[in-house]
Amino acid sequence: FSAVCGSSMATSATMSKVAMPSMRRYHYADSLATGSIAAGGTLGILIPPSMILVIYGLMTGTDIGKLFMAGILPGVLGVLLYMAAVWVIVRLNPDSGPAAGRCSWFERLQALRGVWGVVLLFTLVMGGIYTGLFTPTGAAGMGACGALLIAVLLGKLSWHSLYRILVSTAETTAMLFFLLIGALLFSRFINLAGLPDGLGEWVLALDISPMTVLLLVIGIYLFLGMILESLPMVLLTVPVFYPVMQALGFDLIWFGILVVIVTEISLITPPVGLNVFVLKAAVSDVTLETLFRGVTPFWVADLVRLTLIATLPGISLLLPGLAG
Repeated sequence: FSAVCGSSMATSATMSKVAMPSMRRYHYADSLATGSIAAGGTLGILIPPSMILVIYGLMTGTDIGKLFMAGILPGVLGVLLYMAAVWVIVRLNPDSGPAAGRCSWFERLQALRGVWGVVLLFTLVMGGIYTGLFTPTGAAGMGACGALLIAVLLGKLSWHSLYRILVSTAETTAMLFFLLIGALLFSRFINLAGLPDGLGEWVLALDISPMTVLLLVIGIYLFLGMILESLPMVLLTVPVFYPVMQALGFDLIWFGILVVIVTEISLITPPVGLNVFVLKAAVSDVTLETLFRGVTPFWVADLVRLTLIATLPGISLLLPGLAG
């Protein structure tokens, strides 16, 4: 779902309605259920298509298609580490995730019938980008048309729902445009003021290793993530930091993936932890203490992934490199 949606908050809000009742029916602990939903929702801004990656690409002039490709393997790594976190939690406390009854393969295949639309839409959007049939902007239009066609074929589209969809799309688009306009004005201002160049020259004059600078930038992002929402954090910091990273010889595609992963971590980091508060609104009977306790193992898994991507750039650069 996150691969099609591209929004972490929307993924968490939707999956809380879909997955939470089922996990409670099978007697999963609230901490494990809510933690897996909140943390899993963060994958929505890394696994393409991703709104944050599009904004990063627009602000830095980086190829958005290559950014999307770079996000695939780190996204898969995140899924595997989250699965490992769940395994550790259940091994330490079997009551948090009791075993459910087994289903036959026929029942499993029957359950998959309802996801054909999501798979088809994802294949259309990402396949078109990777094969060069259309640009990321064109892919967005094709995705919207594809989603509309699927809704018509399923008989779930009425004139009233179409009106609500169009109004919601207009509101979201207007909000994003205002944010982007403000961010680009801010970027223009700091460039005219010479801040990125001055900061880059100052960092180079310090005669410290590029990796030390990268660790400092990551530390700043982790701190800001505790007090700022993800989108404003990216809009305000990328114009300042990316020229420095470029001057130090770091790959901007790789740095973009690091920025998104740190942004993911900020979505489940107290005291802001936006995904946690979205989930709290949807599951009001679960305390914030339980929610943050539930996301802690996944937060640790994210730090492990951040370390791996930072020290092994090839994980994120493999697919863009193969694509040329």
